[in-house]
Amino acid sequence: MTWEAHSFEAWSRIGRAAKGDLRDSRPRAARRTSKRAIDFLVAITALILLSPLLLIVAMIVKLSDGGPVFYSHTRIGFGGAPFGCLKFRTMKTDASAQLAELLQNNPAARSEWEATRKLKNDPRITAVGDILRRSSIDELPQLINILRGEMSLVGPRPVTAEELPRYGEHIWAYMAVRPGLTGQWQTSGRNDVSYEYRVSLDVHYLNNWSLVRDFVIIAKTIPALFSQRGSY
Repeated sequence: MTWEAHSFEAWSRIGRAAKGDLRDSRPRAARRTSKRAIDFLVAITALILLSPLLLIVAMIVKLSDGGPVFYSHTRIGFGGAPFGCLKFRTMKTDASAQLAELLQNNPAARSEWEATRKLKNDPRITAVGDILRRSSIDELPQLINILRGEMSLVGPRPVTAEELPRYGEHIWAYMAVRPGLTGQWQTSGRNDVSYEYRVSLDVHYLNNWSLVRDFVIIAKTIPALFSQRGSY
């Protein structure tokens, strides 16, 4: 079934069927409001402080090949609502065509893509994009998604409509919170862990959520970025 066939209401019904009403799985209203307030304040502060870096990166991306600076990819958000997840563009302008050709002609790459939705040696990534990905600078535009209320500082990694069925009976754990700029996946090996383990991390996050846990994950993110483990 295509994404167009999955409306907001359809995804919500799937979530309720798997784990009762989504509202029962969300943090209490007061804590949820506090989390949103912290998200907004940190995101707007970070955008102001990092504006010189963001401007420099934007110029480098543009001058590298003349293509677009940003890339917006549709991901599934809170309650099953789709949104455009922002990144600095790290791939060649004809990346979609290259991927289709690669998956058609390379069985090993196709198997890797089907298992993880990632390619460790991705020929579509530009030289500049490789640096941005390994440093996670490419994800800084998602601070705008946080200001819009589409994402949170901490939460599950944003997924596509095609990936969401992989959560199976745990689909509620993903849709009951906003996807995060960082999360337990990013501090636990990122692309080096299996998709099943990634799902278990999201379930554990929801079941044990607290503001203190969010701050701990944020603190762990910094050394994880420097280690670059699983960053590709």
